[in-house]
Amino acid sequence: MSLVVLIISAAIVNNFVLTYFVGICPFIGVSKKIDAALSMGIAVTFVMTITAIVTWIINRFILIQLGLPFLEYVSYIVVIASLVQFVEMFIKKTSPALYKTLGIFLPLITTNCAILFVALLHTMRGYGFIESVVFGIGAGVGFTLAIVIMAGIREQLETADIPKPFQGAAITLIVAGILALAFMGFSGLVAA
Repeated sequence: MSLVVLIISAAIVNNFVLTYFVGICPFIGVSKKIDAALSMGIAVTFVMTITAIVTWIINRFILIQLGLPFLEYVSYIVVIASLVQFVEMFIKKTSPALYKTLGIFLPLITTNCAILFVALLHTMRGYGFIESVVFGIGAGVGFTLAIVIMAGIREQLETADIPKPFQGAAITLIVAGILALAFMGFSGLVAA
């Protein structure tokens, strides 16, 4: 599979949030403002990419070599938790305003199933090192794309005349469903 097809597939065709429905918590929680959504998307993309790299190395050179594939989940969760702590400390030190904006959702990247999904999926599919990195980047770009689109729509909805029963979470979930339907339209473009 070419790397271009792999990145398009991970970002658009098989978008983690809108196709597999993983990573929904930050998708809904941080998508109120575009700047916060973009920042969260960049942080998640960084963590996904580094996770893909580190978990590929651990799987290839430790777990497979020692015959310990049953430790995949545990080792991947430890890697993800460590990476998120690193990202959290970095953002807190370099941008306190961004750290405050992301709030509780920054440490929740640790429990974002999309991050674990990247690690497990590239292992299951048997991707090589470069393919794993590209897959991690593509998945992160897809997450960022979805959350920024959602944030843009939600910002517009703040000034819209929405009937009372549909305000708040209801309209957010309706928009998420429509976005998922729109992204399903790409599913005939690339087979992955």
